[in-house]
Amino acid sequence: MAVIPKRTKYRRTHRLPYEGVSRGNTELHFGEYGLQALEGAWITQQQIEAARVAMTRYMKRGGKVFINIFPHQSLTKIPLETRMGKGKGQPEVWTAVVKKNKIMFEISGVTEDIAREAFRLAMHKLPIKCKFVKKESGETREK
Repeated sequence: MAVIPKRTKYRRTHRLPYEGVSRGNTELHFGEYGLQALEGAWITQQQIEAARVAMTRYMKRGGKVFINIFPHQSLTKIPLETRMGKGKGQPEVWTAVVKKNKIMFEISGVTEDIAREAFRLAMHKLPIKCKFVKKESGETREK
């Protein structure tokens, strides 16, 4: 299942930076447990989908998974051995810009042990360091 924007005509964006701290979505909104990024990166659509599949398979399709990131940014590539000029290349990969402290995934309707293990499996699919956060604790803010 490819997760890309519906309308992509004339869509060759500049590469957006992932340095700095996320301005929004740093607290849990939908679920009881969340997966928070501890560093910035571009997360591809394949990595998002792999993390989602790993979580839902472990939870045996119980509970609900909320995905708070979407791959809006296209990364383009020009074919090898092409001369200079002739414009920007075709979109190859769609990525989501994730900055530090952003809540990427949330889970509700399962126990803490199941959520913790599901997020651990999802962390292995992502190229950044993450941490598990709970709604009732004050851990959602990193100082």
